[in-house]
Amino acid sequence: MATFLHRIGRGAFKRRWLTLLLWAVVLGVAGAAAAGSSGSSDSNITLPGIEAQKAYDVLGEKFPAANADGASARVVVRAPDGEKLAGSGPRAEVSSLLKELKASSPRVASVSDPFAAKTISADGTTGYAQVTYKAKAADLTDADHHRVDDALDAARDQGLTVEASGSALAPAESGSSSEALGFVLAALILVITFGSFIAAGMPLLTAVAGVGITMGAITALTAALDLSSSTSALAAMLGIAVGIDYALFIVSRYRSERAAGHDAREAAARANGTAGSAVVFAGLTVVIALVGLAVVNLPVLTAMGMAGAGAVIVAVLVAITLVPALLAFAPDRALGRSSSRRPARTKNTAVKPPAAERWAAFVLRRPWKVLLFSVLGLGVIALPATKLELGLPDDSSKPTATTERRAYDMLTESFGPGFNGPLTLVVSDSDPAVTKTAVGQLTDRVADLKDVAAVTPAMYNPAGDTALVTVVPKSSPASEQTNDLVHTIRDQAQGVRTATGAQALVSGTTAMNIDVAAKFSAAMVPYLALIVGLAFLVLILVFRSILVPLKAALGFLLSVLASLGAVVAVFQWGWFKDLFGLQATGPVMSLMPILLVGIVFGLAMDYQVFLVTRIREAYVHGAEPRAAITEGFRHSGKVVIAAALIMTGVFGGFVGGADAMIKSLGFGLAVAVVFDAFVVRMTIVPAVLALLGQRAWSLPGWLDRRLPHVDIEGEKLGSAVPAPHEPAPSDADFTPTR
Repeated sequence: MATFLHRIGRGAFKRRWLTLLLWAVVLGVAGAAAAGSSGSSDSNITLPGIEAQKAYDVLGEKFPAANADGASARVVVRAPDGEKLAGSGPRAEVSSLLKELKASSPRVASVSDPFAAKTISADGTTGYAQVTYKAKAADLTDADHHRVDDALDAARDQGLTVEASGSALAPAESGSSSEALGFVLAALILVITFGSFIAAGMPLLTAVAGVGITMGAITALTAALDLSSSTSALAAMLGIAVGIDYALFIVSRYRSERAAGHDAREAAARANGTAGSAVVFAGLTVVIALVGLAVVNLPVLTAMGMAGAGAVIVAVLVAITLVPALLAFAPDRALGRSSSRRPARTKNTAVKPPAAERWAAFVLRRPWKVLLFSVLGLGVIALPATKLELGLPDDSSKPTATTERRAYDMLTESFGPGFNGPLTLVVSDSDPAVTKTAVGQLTDRVADLKDVAAVTPAMYNPAGDTALVTVVPKSSPASEQTNDLVHTIRDQAQGVRTATGAQALVSGTTAMNIDVAAKFSAAMVPYLALIVGLAFLVLILVFRSILVPLKAALGFLLSVLASLGAVVAVFQWGWFKDLFGLQATGPVMSLMPILLVGIVFGLAMDYQVFLVTRIREAYVHGAEPRAAITEGFRHSGKVVIAAALIMTGVFGGFVGGADAMIKSLGFGLAVAVVFDAFVVRMTIVPAVLALLGQRAWSLPGWLDRRLPHVDIEGEKLGSAVPAPHEPAPSDADFTPTR
């Protein structure tokens, strides 16, 4: 591997213009493909294998009109204080509103009348109208959205309180502020780390190129594959973070090789052969974790994992080809002006060791105490994860300033807490008579349940073989009582099926939440077994050790549990919510934990590979185990810290986004990087390696003979360290030889 990447590095350095041109062409093709695509995505999410989805599939077949793909909006109106909607004034204003909504777009299929549909609250003050469209939400234009807003504003001017929710409303503006903030923070950290604008600009430039290619490809495929906005956001988040970090690692190694006395071309090639090998294997572990998300068998999660994996693959390819080419354009300026003025580190020169080296020395003096304190600290932070509650986002999780949240609150106040989470019963049989009998039995049983507020009369399809029944719970959608009610109704449905033979399914948003949470819980163990097992094998190849990969996996578990605990404390319990701009708390997104696990695992292995490969390199070249730890921290500690700060900044920038899942995922990833990089990799890892000594690098002979040698340390390239009488240079010491 090292010699192969060494040749790639030399070739890219020599043919820098050709390499740059090829990547420019790839970027241009991706941009052209994105420009030629509509880029619109389907907001509908399919979740195969769960009962709620089976019910939706039956509705799509038997009730195509009721299960249409068209956008919809629910407009909630309330009469002025002291008045009723049925009064002459408010009623005329409601009628005017309905006409305006009907005329707001030629895509409007129907607008229900609250008075005719009897969707007026018991006190007569509040009602709602349902607006359905012939077009999908993604196909509505800005003019459609603006005319709906104008109709609502006109009704408000007449004295009505009007709010709305639904897919037909204009989507929240996401913008690119999150990505921009991440780039600004990354640029600042890189300039401080390298002391050179040229060196700092290279990782940023390669990250922009990689993300541009990835986002162009995703945009081009969005319409064809029905990708969600979260898919592109996740790919951008990962592409920026790993793109910068991978380039950072290679540029840093280049500077070290120049400080060791190699000319620019050989330094770039050696950096690619050593640091580039670590980048390839680090990227491989991230890809394994993301592609492994397919084991859950949810298309939306599979798409997000594949898109994220694609972003990582592009970042790796860019790092090992474009970075050496860019170094060829500024071989000396990438070292920084200050490096030429800094005296070389010699045997008699009193130079203060780098902070990372001093930290390693501190850990090595008291490894047991540091290990116990770190593990206990992460364990305490992880405790809230035992109370994790999962759910899908609804309007209750949106800020109180949004019309969707105000509409949700109005419906809850006037119609009851369960109105926003009705359950849908779908009863079907090939014999219409059997269907009718089953509906009668099931509705009688459900109506008698204590937590049921109302059961609507059954609505039959034209063939009469399928019925649709709506059940309104007394409790809120996210409550434990509603959760229990869903399971109780399903038990009753099974009894009816036994008695009549008719199929009865429970669906609706609340039932979907319950089913998705159960599916994710069931998939977590096999998913962890898959990614940990595959990555364990990869790390055995990299480190030629059993204990080091085992330690890496256990450290990952500590990181991910602590990050989940922090997410629960902030997003579910509301701790420090004002600090993070949260206006509402609630269950954690169902997709979020398993997605967090996959991404954190990949990133944890990144830091493991970046740091421990340099430790193993020193050990392979003859250093004692403890001296190898110090050597590894001297060379890579600063880089890992910078990489972790960059990732924390990039992920933390997404906390300010509007999307609930991206917001919580950005926070979870940011704290996970902090825990894993600074507590696990920079603290627990050296403590454990110090306690294990030479045993850390042992491998059974039979296994050692069978495993291929990937040479990630670059042994075949020849020694890259100075002679024994000379001190090894650190990332803080750069004296280029010209």
